[in-house]
Amino acid sequence: MKKIDLTSLDQTARNAGVLGLRVTQHGEDRGVYHWEDECRRNIYSASKSFTALAVGIAAREGLLSLDEKLTDAFRDELEAEPGAYLAQATVRDLLTMCLGQEKPILMGAERPLLQEDDWVRLALRTPWKHAPGSVFMYSNAGPYLAGVLVERRCGCDLVSYLRPRLFEPMGIRNPTWEHDPLGHIFGAGGLFLTLSELHRLGVLCLQKGRWADRQLVPESWIEACTGKQVDNGGDGYGYLFWRGKHDSYRADGKYGQWSVVFPAVDAVVTVTAWNRNGEALQALVMDGIYPQLENN
Repeated sequence: MKKIDLTSLDQTARNAGVLGLRVTQHGEDRGVYHWEDECRRNIYSASKSFTALAVGIAAREGLLSLDEKLTDAFRDELEAEPGAYLAQATVRDLLTMCLGQEKPILMGAERPLLQEDDWVRLALRTPWKHAPGSVFMYSNAGPYLAGVLVERRCGCDLVSYLRPRLFEPMGIRNPTWEHDPLGHIFGAGGLFLTLSELHRLGVLCLQKGRWADRQLVPESWIEACTGKQVDNGGDGYGYLFWRGKHDSYRADGKYGQWSVVFPAVDAVVTVTAWNRNGEALQALVMDGIYPQLENN
């Protein structure tokens, strides 16, 4: 299969701060390119998509339900009678960025300065301003709480839970993942992976949760995560996955850690980057690489 031609795109990639790029289509490599050595890097909020898959696996195992009320799931951390909006919130609301709180919390610049060690209590006592499901506001509270809930129900940390169910079957060995002060893995960010390891997430999703001869994640859960669940003022948002141009969806981390799936052309494009120019990265992937996939 013809390799992706980056001759005319090299400067675009450099302008976008791309460190590595991997493209597969129809199950074959169409190019692996490196501007820096491939090593494990923080994939930032692309970590959220792994947390989403953990929730789906846990639901399949009967450990939790999307319809559970947060007031039941986190009963011990509630310090007072919950307000009306918190009382309405469910596990599903943790995955859509429509939790309804008044401000984003547990964001990257905030976490190192927090004096509070119990981030679960901190997240739950942040005031609710809107009915859950009504307003899209990007925040780390929801995916963090979702990861903690999986840990509590499975009785181990998130990496240990995912190791036999996801990581090892996909060839991701002993990944490092940020912890909170009490030892919970921070399901909203801080997972360290190589370009190729992040790419496998996109491939797994393109294959609807199947890897080799195993169905690692329920097909219906992949469809729910990557389909449009809520409006976000753009192309839509799923369960901790972003929707995008050309009917694509992606795991998306700060500074350009992307694994983009294009189901219509049976392809995955994964980028690691140090990018502060989102338009340049969009131009590279959506306008530079996608047409070569579409015409293949």
